[in-house]
Amino acid sequence: MESEKPNECPLHGGGADAQSLVGRLLGEVVASRHIYGGGDLAAPLDVWLIDDLGAAVHVTTGSDGCLIVEESGPHTGYDMGDSGRVTVGAIGNETPFADHIGESILAVREEHEPNTGRVALEFSFPRGRIRCESWAGDLRLTLM
Repeated sequence: MESEKPNECPLHGGGADAQSLVGRLLGEVVASRHIYGGGDLAAPLDVWLIDDLGAAVHVTTGSDGCLIVEESGPHTGYDMGDSGRVTVGAIGNETPFADHIGESILAVREEHEPNTGRVALEFSFPRGRIRCESWAGDLRLTLM
């Protein structure tokens, strides 16, 4: 798939309009995590930002290093045999988003790269900012 717009990912397209998140009240955050061996929780593979009306926005990384943002609800976890399992559930206070549950998203800033499309989103809340980015193929969430 070739991108029709300069800021779109050539493989995944443009995804959801990140600006549509502005004004939404963050009601819940759900994440998927890969568990292998002893059960130590890794950083999230995906996060779903669920607003107070139940609408969900999925944020994850693409195989080409883009940051995928799409309107879709959480999937169920799954077993990968000897490679571990992926769990999906509410994350409570385990990510930077936890401190902003119940707050409205005031602004969203996007960053793009020419051959990849969207690579980062920065969310502004009344009490701080959170950066979501594709970093070496992983989803990285940072409190700003």
